[in-house]
Amino acid sequence: MNRLVSLAVLLLAAPASAQTQTEMTISAGAAYAKADAAMTAQWKVTFARMKARDAADISRGGGFGYAAALLESQRAWLKFRDAQCVIEGGEVAGGSMQPMVIAACKADLTKQRTTQLHELEWRN
Repeated sequence: MNRLVSLAVLLLAAPASAQTQTEMTISAGAAYAKADAAMTAQWKVTFARMKARDAADISRGGGFGYAAALLESQRAWLKFRDAQCVIEGGEVAGGSMQPMVIAACKADLTKQRTTQLHELEWRN
């Protein structure tokens, strides 16, 4: 099931308080802001862990480069997320749903990235 169909299902199940398109767009934006804050918090923890791993790894002459690789990965991921959500928003381009679809996409992908960052934190 594509994201647009998933979004339609979610909209049908939305609470009665989110009735107008503006309210639904604001709600999607708030969900994205919450997901982004959670990812930022996890990023700080995971990045600190990678820096510590680099500092502890003297066998490679100063560390493997976990922190640098994570930073590069995050920058690439941010570009991917934004571009992917533009594509998904294109399904309703020009319509009043477009900002909501983009925000919902960003929230979904950001939650997935938060999980990835958390998993990286605990790998050996």
